[in-house]
Amino acid sequence: MIENVQELGVIKISDEVVATAAGIAAMQVPGVHGLYGTLREGLAELIGKKAATRGITVQMGEDSVALSLSIEVEFGVRIQDVAWKVQQGVKRRVEEMTGLMVREVNVNVQGVSTPKPQKEKSSI
Repeated sequence: MIENVQELGVIKISDEVVATAAGIAAMQVPGVHGLYGTLREGLAELIGKKAATRGITVQMGEDSVALSLSIEVEFGVRIQDVAWKVQQGVKRRVEEMTGLMVREVNVNVQGVSTPKPQKEKSSI
């Protein structure tokens, strides 16, 4: 959690807020199929933890943050391009929303979504 003392009081930004902003930004990148979480995160999601933070770790510094995201990409995309766009989008969104400097955005591509087979139509 980042804590910033202002003239009127203290402003605190939790790791989960930063992770949520990063997750939403990542999901807006064309070619990202979803965030790729662990089994433990999947179970936590069942009891109410937000899906937007799944697969994201946040390391806070004094006035900066480092993020790691695990994603699944859509089949057929150029993975390197999608990962680069995720890095840029997440960095921009987190810096805009929090005022923190983003030191790094590590993107781990954990999977590729497979296209669903088309059902054959019967010719009756």
